[in-house]
Amino acid sequence: MERIASALGDAARWRIVELLAERPRSVGELAELAGLRQPQTTKHLQTLARAGLVTVFPLGQRRVYAVEAAPLAALGRRLGELAGAIEAHAGDRDVIARYLAAIEADSAVADRERWADGRTFSFERVLTAPRDVVWRHWTDPGLLGSWWAPPPLTVTDCVLEPRPGGRAVLDYRDAEGQYHSQGRVHAATEAERLVFDLSVIEAGTVACTGHYDVTLTDAEGGTRLLLGLRITGTTVDAVPFVAGIETGWAQVLDNLADAVGAFRRTTASPDERREAQP
Repeated sequence: MERIASALGDAARWRIVELLAERPRSVGELAELAGLRQPQTTKHLQTLARAGLVTVFPLGQRRVYAVEAAPLAALGRRLGELAGAIEAHAGDRDVIARYLAAIEADSAVADRERWADGRTFSFERVLTAPRDVVWRHWTDPGLLGSWWAPPPLTVTDCVLEPRPGGRAVLDYRDAEGQYHSQGRVHAATEAERLVFDLSVIEAGTVACTGHYDVTLTDAEGGTRLLLGLRITGTTVDAVPFVAGIETGWAQVLDNLADAVGAFRRTTASPDERREAQP
């Protein structure tokens, strides 16, 4: 496939294939129609032949070339698959576009320290799992690390100790670098409420701090999660972090919804196990 794509990457060769798609032609005819010299045309045809795109028919003193449809059809199918994959993941492109728009908007107003102080965000999800399962996904480091970062970030360390004064840590990385946030838990009521702060550390200093308030209540079919977030202590360098909150947390909570759903499918409660017994 790579050889076919490379052979068709030259404008002159592409024109030759277009001409051969109409009917088989001689080297001289192709050279005349493509506006090339015959030696050039011959070299292009040799490249196309090595890629399996054309076949030569020696007819006495003439050499007539014909295009092969199968390799082009295979390339067409592969391009169709790529186009389908792009369409299927169009949402990821939209996320990047929204993030860029947020960065541009915040950059226009981030002309002083504490420019975003007091900015608030609110998120809500109804999760298909009971409150104790959702709580574990917030407070068990292994479960927390399975969802607490949007793609393509990877969590390297995360802790939310569910007690007043407990540690709050979120470290993650991507191909460009590593990122660190730390803070403290202020309040924790099992399976009901978790309040904590996290400060983004950039170049050894706090770029901004987020105060988080997570509440869990019963909902039909599962748990209603409400997440409130208030920003304080912002510096001018906090633009990419503040701008990413809206799209980032939307992705992260989608991750959480998937994680608790998968957990429920693979881990039955004692009541569910008893009900399943004959």
